[in-house]
Amino acid sequence: MKIMVTGSNGLLGQKLIHQLANRPDVTLLATARGNNRLKQQSGYEYTSLDITDGAAVLALCQAWQPDAIIHTAAMTQVDDCEDQQAACWELNVTAVDHLIRAAEAVNAHLVHLSTDFIFDGAAGPYDETAVPNPLSFYGKSKLAAEKLLLESSISYSIIRTVLVYGVAEDMSRSNIVLWAKGALEKGQPLRIVSDQFRTPTLAEDLAQGCILAAMKRAQGIYNISGKDQMSVLELVKRVAKYFDLPTDQISEVSTDTLNQRARRPLVTGFILDKARRDLGYEPHSFEEGIALVISQTAQ
Repeated sequence: MKIMVTGSNGLLGQKLIHQLANRPDVTLLATARGNNRLKQQSGYEYTSLDITDGAAVLALCQAWQPDAIIHTAAMTQVDDCEDQQAACWELNVTAVDHLIRAAEAVNAHLVHLSTDFIFDGAAGPYDETAVPNPLSFYGKSKLAAEKLLLESSISYSIIRTVLVYGVAEDMSRSNIVLWAKGALEKGQPLRIVSDQFRTPTLAEDLAQGCILAAMKRAQGIYNISGKDQMSVLELVKRVAKYFDLPTDQISEVSTDTLNQRARRPLVTGFILDKARRDLGYEPHSFEEGIALVISQTAQ
């Protein structure tokens, strides 16, 4: 099976390349903007690709003829999306339209990443049939991309996920587990929200869910996240407990005290029954995820 990955320099993209490279049943093409930043250079091809360039996307797909495209590239910094709406729309919506047209031209299955931020957080955790109502421009852009797929004639999987964490080779952006561990170890005063609830997702689990959807050409929407719902406050306290770190420097705050530029949904998280049944997806527990992250930072 020929699989093309967009955003291969990102956290999820890196995990996909690690899991798919050198598989005897897969021929793999990694794409991202600029140079390949992965240490592992074998077991796949790499091509620089700007996914906002529709002609370039189509030309590459016609030349390479992928059976499946796993699309991970996106603008995901929620406040930046609020401030830079044109750039957000180009990367999160227009680029998806380019990929849909390319997938249609070569009969490829498109696996598209979406988010819990398409919901307003009034009734989480959500299953795949829940009605979206995004609060932020980021959420609106991701919902608009979903609608493009729903209205298309191509074979697709929409993979919705939540608060992804893991270790990337280029740690230009930290993740919430390592950030919490570092801040707790330094004894820094922490203001942590207690009214936002999520099902944090290990990047390796999300990659596995995407691969399962691609291999099965699974049709429709699938929730792929962690299985443990918790508040952000509980998340930080579970990190502290795992490493036997003190929590007395943690102050509990509510979301409305943070004055964030983009609104966040309060209670999200996903019900995973459909992915378990149709894909055979089974995520790690949160503590198992912490253990894997720490084992990778020690390497």
